[in-house]
Amino acid sequence: MLAMFLAMLESEEDQRRFTKLYEAYEKKVYAVALRILGDPVRAEDAAQQTWFQLLKRWDRVSALPWEETEGYAVTTSKNCALDMLRAERRTMAFPEDWDPPAPEDRQDEYDYLVSLIRALPEGYRRILELKCVEEQTNKEIARRLNINESTVASRVMRGRAMLRSQLKKEGYAYDAV
Repeated sequence: MLAMFLAMLESEEDQRRFTKLYEAYEKKVYAVALRILGDPVRAEDAAQQTWFQLLKRWDRVSALPWEETEGYAVTTSKNCALDMLRAERRTMAFPEDWDPPAPEDRQDEYDYLVSLIRALPEGYRRILELKCVEEQTNKEIARRLNINESTVASRVMRGRAMLRSQLKKEGYAYDAV
């Protein structure tokens, strides 16, 4: 993950400073998010979003004296976690009796996929319902759920990995997921 963040910085000096910041506070940023969200997966998403936010404001962050960077990183983590909580409260899950539109052929496979998606943890379920069932783009999902597009992308990727794992366990082909 660090390599991806470093690729967003132009100078070697910025990369060194960001690496120092990341290595010094990675666990603390995650711990703050975990304390607020209470879920390791959601805390990972909030921590990742924290680092993106710090990169977006890198001019400001890199200008801070080193002693102040911890407070800035912790505050950013807290705000990202709280933003996630607010977004989740505004988002209504699909009702259990919701019947998604289905393709006319391969109905059984489609129904099975929908049942697997419904069995996922809420944060992944909602996003994959919008992605796989309603066929929305990451940008549309981010706008609808009021979360960052990068969070949508990582949850889609992780959710699909969960689906592939489940399908593989049950002996199904999983190319479409």
